[in-house]
Formats: sequence, structure tokens, C-alpha cells
Amino acid sequence: MTEQELQQFRREKWRINNQPVRTLDDARSFIESVGFCQMYPSRPPLLLPTFIGAWVGSDDRLPNAQQAFADPRAREAMELMVRLLRDRAAYEANLTDENNSLLIAASVFPYFYALVGERNPRQSPKAGARSPYSQLACDAHEAIRRGGPISKQHLLTTLGKGISGSALDRALIELWSKLRITRVDYSPEERTSWDLLTRWAPEAIREGIQISLPEAISALTSKYCDGVIAADQAELEAFFGSFISRSRIRDAVNALLAARELSFVHIGTRTLIQIAAPRVVHRA
Repeated sequence: MTEQELQQFRREKWRINNQPVRTLDDARSFIESVGFCQMYPSRPPLLLPTFIGAWVGSDDRLPNAQQAFADPRAREAMELMVRLLRDRAAYEANLTDENNSLLIAASVFPYFYALVGERNPRQSPKAGARSPYSQLACDAHEAIRRGGPISKQHLLTTLGKGISGSALDRALIELWSKLRITRVDYSPEERTSWDLLTRWAPEAIREGIQISLPEAISALTSKYCDGVIAADQAELEAFFGSFISRSRIRDAVNALLAARELSFVHIGTRTLIQIAAPRVVHRA
């Protein structure tokens, strides 16, 4: 494979070859094909497709998360993305930027939950010195449990006076980062609506809880390599490093190489990792 061929394969798979995603069926097919994508390009960039790019059909002058409010293409892409969420064909996760979510295909999400989510999700979060949750996050969780799906504005009213919108945003991110809650709807009037993930996707959570960490890391590593066609170790670690230790990523890659599920490919001066070609069994 040449560098030009690699880029062409990616453009086709990522739908930035002037073949834009327009329908819900298109969007389902795209997200299942790539496994996961960012909503907008990130800075510094990650080797990942973007949903806005698939909507536009190009990667030329795409808005980032901060520019999206002023770009009509972003509004239209968001509307289709929300339809994916409502359809439960994809789920959102927050990695490092609350304005630029990671979209995860329904078939892949249980593996992601196995890495990031709580193993006992029905136990309400509690604040404390060693807890990742603030008291406001715990109060918001309880309010969502009682009244969800619920918008941020209604949450502010429910939680009472004296709580700022920015403080509530931080609390929601605490819960979202651990997959306690998920964004389930969006409208210009109500903005984002939240619900407990245990209520929104109970089957996916049950499946995720039963998946071991090594199995989840291996599955996600393989899907990432399939979605980007080929990647080097640094690109793998740049993506997974925000929620998996780099040593675990290296162990997973080495195990998959040893099992011949991944293989090396030389492109120019680079050695990349790709999904191994199917082995042909010759019958006597």
C-alpha cells in the first residue's frame, strides 16, 4: 500500500470523498463502519473520522467545536447526529472536550463501557474525599434519576437557586465522563436533555459489565485499526491514551500481533499496524 492509497481508502471510509452522509440509514452505516468518530476535528488533531466531515462529504475547512455555532453545516450535522442518538444507533462519550463528543457505534459501545463505565452503575454516586464526584454531581444524578430525560434548564430549576450554569456543566461532565448519564436529545429551545445511561441503554450496560478489560481493549484496538485503515503506535496511543494506560495499549497490540489478528504494513518510511488479511485455508 502506498501513502496515496492509504489516504484514498480513508477518504472513502470516512465519507469525505464527496459522498456525504445525508439520511439516517447513511449515518447508521457510517458509524458502524468506522466504529467511533469525533463530532468535529480536534486540536491537536487525532487520527479519527469526524461526523461533520461525513455530513459535508469533505475535510476542507471544517469547523471545530468552538466555531460550530456559527456554521450552518454544523447545525444540520447535529440534527442528524441527534437522530442517531434517539435511534440508539450510536452513543456519545466525553473524553477531553465537552463540546466535541466521541460518537460510538451501538455494536462497539459495550466494549467502551467496559473500560470507562462503572461496574455497579445502579449504585448512586456518592461525594467524598476519594470520590470522583462532587456533591453537585450527586445531586444532579438524583434529579435526573427522578425526572429524566431532563434539560439543563429544568435541572437548574430543580436543583434550586444559587447554582450557576457553569457549575452545573462541570457536574454533568463528571457524570458523563464516567458514563453515568448520556445526552439523549437536543432542541434549540430546551438545548441538551440528559438521562441516566442505565435507563437509556440497559442492555448495552449489562453486556459491557460482563466484558473483561483485556477483551474490551483488544476489541476497541482492532476496531480502531479497521476504522482508520492503518495507524502507527503513536497514533493509537494518542487516541486511547485519554482513557487507557499506554502500557495496556501496547500489551493489546502485541497480543493481537502475536495472534495474527493485526499485522504490520510498510508505507514509505513508516511501519503501521492494520487488520490482518484473512488467512486462506487450502483443502486437500
